[in-house]
Amino acid sequence: MNKKIAFITGASAGIGEATAILLAKNGYNLILNGRRANRIKDLQDRLQNEFQTQSHAAIFDIRLKEDVKKAIDEIPDAFKAIDVLVNNAGLASGLSTIDKGSLDDWETMIDTNIKGLLFVSRQVIPGMVERKSGHIVNISSIAGKEVYANGNVYCATKFAVDALNKAMRIELSAYPIRVTGIYPGAVETEFSIVRFHGDEEKAKEIYHGFDSLLAADIADAIYYAVSRPLHVNINEMIVMPTAQPVPGIIHRK
Repeated sequence: MNKKIAFITGASAGIGEATAILLAKNGYNLILNGRRANRIKDLQDRLQNEFQTQSHAAIFDIRLKEDVKKAIDEIPDAFKAIDVLVNNAGLASGLSTIDKGSLDDWETMIDTNIKGLLFVSRQVIPGMVERKSGHIVNISSIAGKEVYANGNVYCATKFAVDALNKAMRIELSAYPIRVTGIYPGAVETEFSIVRFHGDEEKAKEIYHGFDSLLAADIADAIYYAVSRPLHVNINEMIVMPTAQPVPGIIHRK
C-alpha cells in the first residue's frame, strides 16, 4: 500500500466526512474515527466503491484516553505510517451567558475540543517524529480568534486549539512536521443541532437567510494545505461565509 494515509477524527459527518471524501478522491487511504460505527461503515463502503480507497474504522470516543490509546495501538500495520492527522472532532454544547452556563456542557466541550485533540495527537505524533515526516491539521474555529456573546467556554476551548496549533508548529518543525490551523466561520453541519441538544428547528434558525459555508468548503481548505510542496507550510487559514464578516454579524437576505 503506497498511498498516503490520513487519520481523520470525527469522520462520521460534516467536515470530517467531506474531508474523507476529498482525500479519497485524491488518492489517500484513510483511518476513519467516529463513535457511530454504522455511519463510518457506510462511508467506508462509499469510498471503496467510488475511489477504491482502503480504510480502517477506528471507532472510539476521543474523550476517553484509554480507548484512544487502545484503538490507535490496534491500527493495522498497513495503516500505521500516518502522513496526515486531521484533528476535526469537536463540538459546541449550549449557548448561554457564563453565569448561567451548564457545568455538564462545559465539561463536554473541554473534554472533546481540548483533551480529546491532545489524547489523539499524543498517540500519533511520536510515529511522525520517528519517521521525520507528517502533517497535522487542527480544526479550530473563528471562535478561536474572536470571542462572541454567549460563546464563552466554547470560544475558550477553540482559543486553546489555536495555542496548541502554534505550540505544535514550534516544537515539531525541526523534524520536519508541518502543522496547520483551520478556522471556519458558520458551516452548516450537525454543529448547531449538537449545540442546541438536538433541537433541529432552533438549529435551522442559525443558518436561515444567508449562504453559509458547507463542509466541502472546509475540506477544500484542508486539502489545499496538505497538498502544498513539502517546503511550504500553511500556518493558518480563516474561512468565512461572505455574509459573515465577523462572528457577531451575519447579513441575512
